[in-house]
Amino acid sequence: MKKSLIFALAVLALAGCKQAELRHPKWAYDATIYELNTRQATPEGTFQAAEALLPELRENGIDIIWVMPCQPIGKITRKGTLGSYYSIIDYCAINPEFGTRADFEHFLATAHQQGFKVILDWVANHTAPDSEWTKNDGWHYRDAEGNLMVQYDWTDISKLNYDNQDMRAEMLKSMRWWMDSIGIDGFRCDVAGEVPTDFWNWAMGLLRLEHPDMFTLAEDEDKAQELTESAFDMYYGWTLHHLMNEVAQGKKGVEDLWAYFAKADSTIRPEAIRMNFITNHDENSWNGTEQERMGDAAPLFAAFCYVVPGMPMIYTGQLRGNHHRLEFFEKDPIDSDPEFAQADLYKSLNALRERNKALFSPECGAPMVRIDCNNEHIFACSRSKEGRWHTNTVIAVMNMSAEPQNVTLATGETFDLAPWGYEIIDN
Repeated sequence: MKKSLIFALAVLALAGCKQAELRHPKWAYDATIYELNTRQATPEGTFQAAEALLPELRENGIDIIWVMPCQPIGKITRKGTLGSYYSIIDYCAINPEFGTRADFEHFLATAHQQGFKVILDWVANHTAPDSEWTKNDGWHYRDAEGNLMVQYDWTDISKLNYDNQDMRAEMLKSMRWWMDSIGIDGFRCDVAGEVPTDFWNWAMGLLRLEHPDMFTLAEDEDKAQELTESAFDMYYGWTLHHLMNEVAQGKKGVEDLWAYFAKADSTIRPEAIRMNFITNHDENSWNGTEQERMGDAAPLFAAFCYVVPGMPMIYTGQLRGNHHRLEFFEKDPIDSDPEFAQADLYKSLNALRERNKALFSPECGAPMVRIDCNNEHIFACSRSKEGRWHTNTVIAVMNMSAEPQNVTLATGETFDLAPWGYEIIDN
């Protein structure tokens, strides 16, 4: 059945992925990204302790480690005991909570030796209100009385003023320090859409002249079209993430998923990489664990993130079975619970991605094609990539409901799927 189905659905695609066509670092196309919450990843909460996790992550098939901000945190309006990673007092220093500069450099060198790329979470929108930068005239927004201005309910930060050219130059200098002196491989940029796009184009353009293989992730989707024109390789799939939650909760269905992809394909440039995820530091701490939000559908949507176009992301604790909301401003280590551990699931999904060029990101992968079927609860698709010797095809048939489903595809193949069950066939 599997061979006949693959043959029936195989479609012609461009062969290979020529170097001249690449918009992103070559190593990124089949990569999976992992968000490291240093504070909570180990009981010690240090880079030295996190270094011991690297072999486990590499064996699982992870390629990129995104390190949450690791600079010293402001004190005067600090939230909680330890404060937010995103309230930075000094861009070019290491938070002693996590260790020393030497500890981070050893972590980075070990990660590189084991084949990882490491990107740093960069907070360009604001600083802590007790940052030395607040002493520079015009570097931050101030109210009519001269008081530093916060943004939203982020009372532990002060928003930077990008009309100030001196501040822009210092921001680039700080980013360059991390690449040149420390040796990171790129940046995940916090609330990237709140920072003027022309700054990102200027700063990333200059950094890429010196580091052409750097990788960049924008925490934004609303401005993804302009942010990914030249500055960023990847953007956040926030809309898809929230839609997956709603499908898992019975509020949306298969047609809503296909409508999302139709809109995304027409409004966001095709070479931009979408980051697909079922959880991250914001979702876990503020909106609940994937078990709370998705229940029994969580494994299905984990697989879904690998099948649809984009790059899948794994958050700290998912592999080992964390199942509680991690405190954001306190020390709160992950659970290690075999009942909830997803290491085997993600290891198999990472292997699926790496062996199937059809699932690679943008121009090195294949478009997703809908497979018609007789069941409204079934999401069925194929992705096919013609290679030099054969066509690589991946087919996914997924039950987007909490009830068992029988489905017959347009090709005549039938499947019996358990609640939130799925079949992935590849060649």
